[in-house]
Amino acid sequence: MNESLKLRLIVTGPLPGVWCAVQRGKSELLQPTTSPGELTFNFTVQANLAKDPLALTGEFTQGPPAKRFVYVNSGSYAGQSGTVWSRRAKVPITGISASMAREAIARDGVLQARVRGTGGDGGPFCASVPLSSDWTLTDAV
Repeated sequence: MNESLKLRLIVTGPLPGVWCAVQRGKSELLQPTTSPGELTFNFTVQANLAKDPLALTGEFTQGPPAKRFVYVNSGSYAGQSGTVWSRRAKVPITGISASMAREAIARDGVLQARVRGTGGDGGPFCASVPLSSDWTLTDAV
């Protein structure tokens, strides 16, 4: 049984002036945004609560079932022109348990996690990146 599960990804310390956007499907994007502080992306995935481990699918999910992730594109990959940056980060959406998803859905809450938006080279984050905080349940705002 698939249920809609709300996720919120908070990107801390993004590179100022560089656009970022969550990728939907093969090439569509959520609205690109930039900020000197934090970026917040809200999106929904489908959670099959009958599967163990939890199966997450939908237009934002990427990768094989056991290693699902979302792409956060930056620079020209986020639709920004006139930038030297063209990067894409793989942010894991693993670590969400079926019980956590059930509780979030029952409370109409959001599961949120944080990720650092700047890479080790000082540019936008890219490649496979670890979460800087695990997925936690919060109220929808």
